[in-house]
Amino acid sequence: MRIRTSFLTVFASFAIAIVANAQTATPEPEPAPAPVPPTDLVVADTPDDAGNSVEVDWQLSGTDIFNPLNTDAKDTDPEQIVAVYQVERKVADGNGDVVSEEELNWRQVSESGAGESHWTDRSVKRGWAYDYRVCAVDNQGDKSPWCNAQGSVSPTMQMFNMSKAWLAIWMILFGAFIAYFINHARSGKKLWVRKIAGLEAIDEAVGRATEMGRPVLFVTGIQDINEIQTLAGLTVLSRVAKTAAEYGAQIEVPTCRSLVMAAARETVEAAYLAAGAPDAYQPDRIHYLTDEQFAFVAGVTGYMVREEPAACIYMGGFYAESLILAETGNHIGAIQVAGTAMPSQLPFFVASCDYTLIGEEFFAASAYLSGDPLQIGSLKGQDYGKFLSVLVLVIGIFFATIGSMTESDTDEGFGTSALDYISNNILGSEGLGSFGGGDTDIEGDDS
Repeated sequence: MRIRTSFLTVFASFAIAIVANAQTATPEPEPAPAPVPPTDLVVADTPDDAGNSVEVDWQLSGTDIFNPLNTDAKDTDPEQIVAVYQVERKVADGNGDVVSEEELNWRQVSESGAGESHWTDRSVKRGWAYDYRVCAVDNQGDKSPWCNAQGSVSPTMQMFNMSKAWLAIWMILFGAFIAYFINHARSGKKLWVRKIAGLEAIDEAVGRATEMGRPVLFVTGIQDINEIQTLAGLTVLSRVAKTAAEYGAQIEVPTCRSLVMAAARETVEAAYLAAGAPDAYQPDRIHYLTDEQFAFVAGVTGYMVREEPAACIYMGGFYAESLILAETGNHIGAIQVAGTAMPSQLPFFVASCDYTLIGEEFFAASAYLSGDPLQIGSLKGQDYGKFLSVLVLVIGIFFATIGSMTESDTDEGFGTSALDYISNNILGSEGLGSFGGGDTDIEGDDS
């Protein structure tokens, strides 16, 4: 009887404890709601491309703090705020090609951060059809319902890139100018070309060397034969060598590259042959020194100090050695003519040399010296094309100035529209577009 009473007492105490614990237990919290899904998913073939990309756009989620349309986004539960957007893709039609099982099922292809509503898929294949969907993922990793695109998109290749339409127009205009002036020169009509003082002084420099009985030093720079400046220097060398052959002067051509030496020898030999003095050609005077920059300069300046050439001509690509060469030539009292397209070295040549070919004057030397109608016509055509380009820039500056003085921030007039069209379409990559039409991209329905 006593054992039974004890058992009942223990059982009653246990039951009372369970009831008390059930009454005081805190109810489990409800799970946080999923983030609001993005909307209006639009997919389209990228215009003006080779058919290897697709543009994917969507509207930001309502729980994205970067959504400008949601003024209450900052009051959203921090756990529900959008962290990333996941984009998934699957192949709807392989256009007759074999498609893997993985491609036929939904798989993630992109993850964009909060506030981003655009992505370009560059891993697609031309001609295949694709389906897309996007969802928002919050800070807890919970996903929103999927937002599916309406219909599939198939990337295709466009025959013409219309965003480069103005580039094609410029090329046609430049080509027309060049063709016109070449035909004009071939017809026997003389084209005026501004005199280049440095090239006019070559005859004077070679003549002075002949009178003094000293050699003419010609340096083609320190670049290799594949550089355009070296080729331009060899063109001038041909004229200098021919003049030296006619006057009976000696010409010395040290080179920094072995291939340049070979080309210079052929150039000088052809010049002596054209001047009717092939026997006076001395190939040993066109020689290779070294590829090392300052070792080459040391060799050239040593020759200048020993032999004291009456004329020093530098035509080609130069670097830090330009001032060393020019100052050494100035020290020995030589007439110096320089030409280079290196902007950083031009000040040293201008300060130390008697004549300097600046920039495009150096490259125009070939046409100027030869008088060839083909080269002269090309030179004139390029000049007119550059004039047209500068004219467009001047017009743009004019409209920018007028617009800044007369138009308000909210009212865009003719000046602002003209400036936008020049900068975005003519000089930019938005194609022909429409004047003052806002969005000037030319986009067809490629999907």
